[in-house]
Amino acid sequence: MYSWARAAILGVVLLSTACRTAQKETSELTLKDAFKGKFHIGTALNAQQITGQDAASVQVVKTHFNAIVAENCMKSGLVQPREGQFNFDLPDQFVKFGEENNMLINGHTLIWHSQAPRWFFTDSLGRDVSREVLIQRMKTHIHTVVGRYKGRVHTWDVVNEAILDDGTWRKSKFYQIIGKDFIKLAFQFAQEADPKAELYYNDYSMSMPKKRAGVVEMVKELQQQGVKIDGIGMQGHIGLDYPTLEDFENSILAFSGLGIKVMITELDLTVLPMPSGNIGAEVSANFEYDQKMNPYAKGLPDSVNQRFQQRYLDFFKLFLKHQDKISRVTLWGVSDKDSWRNGWPVRGRTDYPLLFDRENKPKAVVNAIIQAAQQ
Repeated sequence: MYSWARAAILGVVLLSTACRTAQKETSELTLKDAFKGKFHIGTALNAQQITGQDAASVQVVKTHFNAIVAENCMKSGLVQPREGQFNFDLPDQFVKFGEENNMLINGHTLIWHSQAPRWFFTDSLGRDVSREVLIQRMKTHIHTVVGRYKGRVHTWDVVNEAILDDGTWRKSKFYQIIGKDFIKLAFQFAQEADPKAELYYNDYSMSMPKKRAGVVEMVKELQQQGVKIDGIGMQGHIGLDYPTLEDFENSILAFSGLGIKVMITELDLTVLPMPSGNIGAEVSANFEYDQKMNPYAKGLPDSVNQRFQQRYLDFFKLFLKHQDKISRVTLWGVSDKDSWRNGWPVRGRTDYPLLFDRENKPKAVVNAIIQAAQQ
């Protein structure tokens, strides 16, 4: 064999070996390793993961994530289903899991109009309680929950989803009975219970210009009143076509411009059609099942999968671009099988919104995200 031919063959072999080595090194990197020094990468835990029943998902959490948030077990309706009767079984296990695995622990959520117990707002006759009674109930709840985990839960979503998409205040029972001050009071009570915890406001559809303006105005009012608010949680419930990267980026800039941190919370990417435009993440939305609304029950076509991968990658590149403003990016769930997207806003659908598939295996986009973080 001629020497030039042998050299050519040797070059192909060496290149192939180098590619396999590079691929192996990338595949062995984890998400938390890739984003080290940039921002925390987190996920929401459900009851099966908190208790260790879903061992496969727990292993994914330990391997890839360094921040956790309670998907449901810290919401007021579950923590205090009846006045004065607190259930801390799952929250205690959640916090213990985070401590044992050296994770950033995020409490979710203290004041939210949804999944709040009915008794919170009514007296023994079913009538609305007075402003003073509701304020005292808020104070007792926040002091008890935050106080229990003082110095252990690092951040709290103090108030969730209080501003509507048009920038006006949601007319929740908190607002109707107390008025705008319910947000100020919630943050004050949380600070009293744990002065060192970071306190956040969390909401969906935060890229919408009118909602962005409404939240900015609300935060400025709190700041002018001397209220401690450390950051904004931008829920990342996105689709293949919405929101635009430009709108999302504009909100990152607007919120960070207030001198506070920005977190990307509840990140997931639905590939399914919506029955009624962009409804954000309004949990009360509920539509009747229609087969046309569940087009990928047997798997994603390659064309949709490619769009899914590019869309996730584009968003993570945006997060990396603004890593100086973003302190945490949290996925809303571990794997596709557990995602709330399968049942909302249409029950019985099959969605693919997360980075790990139904067998807890990383999707191809995970490596692409890791590579982007390493550049």
